Amino acid sequence: MTESGLDLVTGGEPPRPERGRRRAEKPKKKRGWLKLLLLLVVLAVLAFGGLQAYGWAQDRFGAAPDYTGEGSGEVVVQVESGASWRSVSYDLEEQDVVKSAKAFYEEALDDPDQAVLQAGSYLMKEQMSAEAAYRALTTEIVKADARIAVPEGARVDAIVASIAEKTEIPQADLEAALADPAAIGLPAIAAGNPEGYLYPATYTVDPGETAVSLLSKMVAKGLEVATSLDIEGRAAALGYTTEQVLTVASILEYEVSNDDFARGARVIYNRLDMGMPLQMDSTVHYVSGRSGDVFTTDEERAADSPYNTYKYPGLPPGPIGSPGEAAIEAALNPEAGDWVYFVADPDTGETTFATTYSEHQQNCRDAGFSC
Repeated sequence: MTESGLDLVTGGEPPRPERGRRRAEKPKKKRGWLKLLLLLVVLAVLAFGGLQAYGWAQDRFGAAPDYTGEGSGEVVVQVESGASWRSVSYDLEEQDVVKSAKAFYEEALDDPDQAVLQAGSYLMKEQMSAEAAYRALTTEIVKADARIAVPEGARVDAIVASIAEKTEIPQADLEAALADPAAIGLPAIAAGNPEGYLYPATYTVDPGETAVSLLSKMVAKGLEVATSLDIEGRAAALGYTTEQVLTVASILEYEVSNDDFARGARVIYNRLDMGMPLQMDSTVHYVSGRSGDVFTTDEERAADSPYNTYKYPGLPPGPIGSPGEAAIEAALNPEAGDWVYFVADPDTGETTFATTYSEHQQNCRDAGFSC
């Protein structure tokens, strides 16, 4: 038998040529390079992940950035009702009171007798250590939460009394500031009279606030509103000055409700156009000091004062209180109509308007009194 036959019988396999063997080995070499590349990628991912994990651990478990010392300057920090130590920590960081919210919050957590956080305004410093900031909000509290609310229609005397009562600013200082129009920024159109220019709003009285600085805030707020509403330009379009529009608005605050401001303004302008006396009890009250009702006596109506609109035609010489934005807007944009009379029901507050005196008399009777 031949060698090839013997191989077939025994199941042997003839040897492969050398060339074929070399071709079969090439894929093994490529797979080696792929394994090496894959290993390098894995190592890079692990290295990057390790750096990330290290940074995370440092951020989470490392020392939080913190200032040292008691800080400097002054910052008023507002703590809202229901605020937590965590939320306050972020506010402090934002205002640069502390270097990091984390440092402050950890300081609060480390206090075994953690104080209850009280709402209010606090006088603090910039760049305080977390420990100093926490102490300032707990054991060394310097609160700055005095607030002055100036309601619509408020008059200067009442505003001064409220400030003197609720703050440490002496009344004498307030009166001295009001006597210096330039010091508080009073505009020239006021002719030195602050009535009507202390804008109705709620003001925070900061620590160290003076009479001049607080009253200046009120005047500045009024000037800001005047600019936003373009009172000067719109008043001129109506044929009036800024001072006159503010005077009309101040009368509306006392004579009619908010819903009737625009119609009340039309009555005033119609009377002015017709040369009729305004006959507004509110302007008479401004002179007599009367309050609490809408009536006037014969004696009050006979008073010789330019604010007595029963005796003198036209507008009084200036505002009789501080008008709010709604009243000012109504004075600048009165509702169209022919009304020249109105009467307010003292029980319901409802105001009825009329174009004739006979209608007005009937409205008065319906309200339960004579006109």
